[in-house]
Amino acid sequence: MNFKERAENLEMEEEEFVEMTDLFVKTCLSDLMKLQSAIKKREALHVAKHAHSIKGAAVNLGFMEIFDAAKKMEMEARDDRLNDATEMVQKIKDEVDRIAEALARCPVQG
Repeated sequence: MNFKERAENLEMEEEEFVEMTDLFVKTCLSDLMKLQSAIKKREALHVAKHAHSIKGAAVNLGFMEIFDAAKKMEMEARDDRLNDATEMVQKIKDEVDRIAEALARCPVQG
């Protein structure tokens, strides 16, 4: 993952983008745990709320795969459909893990 290029696309300094990405990863992992709990309890409103939070943060940093999955989950949860929610959580987690691995290799420290 090219953090410098992503930062430039968002008109940010690379160090700032790396710091924000690190915060995103930590927050998203916490939200994913809350999502999993809400899915198990069949709490569609809470699923929609947490998916909305992830969606907003992802789009602000240009993580469109996460944005798309969270958007789908939010829309379906608003219609009280949670059938694909677990799959969407896994898709988001896989992408967040990929970003976290790239952060771990990033020479720029926030």
